[in-house]
Amino acid sequence: MNSNDYVKYITQTVVKYIDQPKDERKRHRLEKKDTKEPFLFKWFGVVPYVLFESVKKRKKNKS
Repeated sequence: MNSNDYVKYITQTVVKYIDQPKDERKRHRLEKKDTKEPFLFKWFGVVPYVLFESVKKRKKNKS
């Protein structure tokens, strides 16, 4: 990919983003944030996530 293609791609992406209505951009950001995986699961796998959730569940049941 030469530099002209890269500049063309970046320009198209920016123009596409700017052309979207503000509320649609905001909705898209919120949807992306909601579908994001939890930090522990993303970086360390399933085991720490399961342990954390079980501890959280026990604390909730004791309260």
